[in-house]
Amino acid sequence: MYTQCPECLSVFSLDVRTLAQAHGHVVCGHCKASFDSIATLAEQLPPEPFHELPVNEPAFEPPCIDLVVYRPRPDPPAVVEQDTVIAEAPAVEDFSQLVFAPRFARESHAHRPARSPRRQRPRSSGEQRWPWIVAGALLALLLVMQLGWAERDPLIRNPTVGGWLRSSCAVLGCELPLVAAPQQIQLLASNVQAHPSVANALMISASVRNNAAFAQPYPILTITLSDAQGQRIAMRRLRPDEYLDDPAILRRGLTPGASAVLLLEVEDPGDKAVAFEFGFE
Repeated sequence: MYTQCPECLSVFSLDVRTLAQAHGHVVCGHCKASFDSIATLAEQLPPEPFHELPVNEPAFEPPCIDLVVYRPRPDPPAVVEQDTVIAEAPAVEDFSQLVFAPRFARESHAHRPARSPRRQRPRSSGEQRWPWIVAGALLALLLVMQLGWAERDPLIRNPTVGGWLRSSCAVLGCELPLVAAPQQIQLLASNVQAHPSVANALMISASVRNNAAFAQPYPILTITLSDAQGQRIAMRRLRPDEYLDDPAILRRGLTPGASAVLLLEVEDPGDKAVAFEFGFE
C-alpha cells in the first residue's frame, strides 16, 4: 500500500503492521510533516508521471463487512445445581388475634351502593397525534440541516442556491464559510527576479483574480522551476499563511472579482533555473 505526504508530495510504501501501529498518523521522512496516511492510502500507484494521489472521501455510514473467515465458539453454559428445599412444618394457627364484628354492621356495609368510577374524557385522535407530528417535523428539519451542512461547498458554488444563500446572509447578518475553487483563480501577471536585499534568494510576484461569484480562501501556491530542457529542478508549495501575515486578510479571503498581488521569497536554485510555472490548489 502507498500514501503521499501533502506537504512535499513524497510517496511512501506502507505495510499493514506499520499502519496498524500508527493508527493512520505518520511523519514524513523527507520534510518531517505529520499527516494522516489513510487520506491518500492506495493499493496501487497510478501510471507515472503523476502529481498527487487521489484523496479517499470518507463514507457517510460505516461500511458493512459480511465475509466471515473465523468466529470463536461460545463457552458452554454453566450448570447450576439446584439446592434441596426442605419443607417446613406447617405452623399452628393462632385465633387469639381475630376480631369479630356484629352482624348488623356487616349487613349495612354489604348493602352500601358501590361508588361508580370516575369517567375520563376520551382523547380525540388529533390530540394523540400532534406530539408525533411535531417530533417528526423537528427530526425532518434536523435532517435537512445536516444534509445542507454536509453539502455546503457544492451548495455555495451553485449559482442559483449560492446566490440565494448569500442574499439571505446579507439580510440576516450571517457569514458564509469560505469555499475553495482554485480552478476559478486566474493568474494575471507574474515576475521572478533576484532578491534586492537577500543573497541567493529570489523575489517572485504574482497577480491573481477571483473569477468565482463567491468569496474563497487564498489558494495554496505551487511554484515549479525548470531548466532549459524542461526538466523540473525545484518545486515549492506555499500555504496562505506562509505568504500572507495579516490574519484579517486571510479570514476575509478573495472576494468575488477581486485581485491581489502575492509577493514570495524563495531560495535561488542556481543558474540552471530558466523557466517557472505557477499552480493553484
